[in-house]
Amino acid sequence: MRVMGVDPGLTRCGIALVESGRGRSVTALDVDVVRTSADMELADRLITVYTAACHWLDVHQPDVVAIERVFAQNQVSTAMGTAQAGGVIALAAGQRDVPVRFHTPSEVKAAVTGSGRADKAQVTAMVTRILGMQTKPRPADAADALALAICHCWRGPMTEKMVEAQRRADEMARRHRARIAEAGRHRPAQGGAAQGTRTGKGGAA
Repeated sequence: MRVMGVDPGLTRCGIALVESGRGRSVTALDVDVVRTSADMELADRLITVYTAACHWLDVHQPDVVAIERVFAQNQVSTAMGTAQAGGVIALAAGQRDVPVRFHTPSEVKAAVTGSGRADKAQVTAMVTRILGMQTKPRPADAADALALAICHCWRGPMTEKMVEAQRRADEMARRHRARIAEAGRHRPAQGGAAQGTRTGKGGAA
């Protein structure tokens, strides 16, 4: 399975590609950081990130894209920019029918280091060790993108099972609602038949 990991951001957006092997074996195929200047218009910054994502998707053709799930931060503008960058990457993947999965930062840290509270230095060190890299990936955005891809390689199968289970549950609920609605349409109006009977008796008398 080829996984494109994305650490979304406007100033720096980490993008990486890893391939899973037998067991927990993973191999890094490519990694880069897309940079945009704060002086640029927001639309131009998003276009830059989107164009880079399209290039990666077309060249590497990953099986799935793993993006870090954004949470509210102290700086709302930073969180918004991160979410917007992740959104255009998800859009690029969706246009190519590539599944998109989201992982929380603590989930990624736990998968790679064993602790959901690991700092960036620990994540970088473990990513370097797991992938057998000669040098540490820099900057931290590159290491985070690799960590996201590794996380999905290891936890992806379980994630897919959960997604499929939720899809089936939603489909069953939809069918159940449809059956109830159909039964309601064919149910006779209450009181109509009884009123007709009372009128008939009165006329006979």
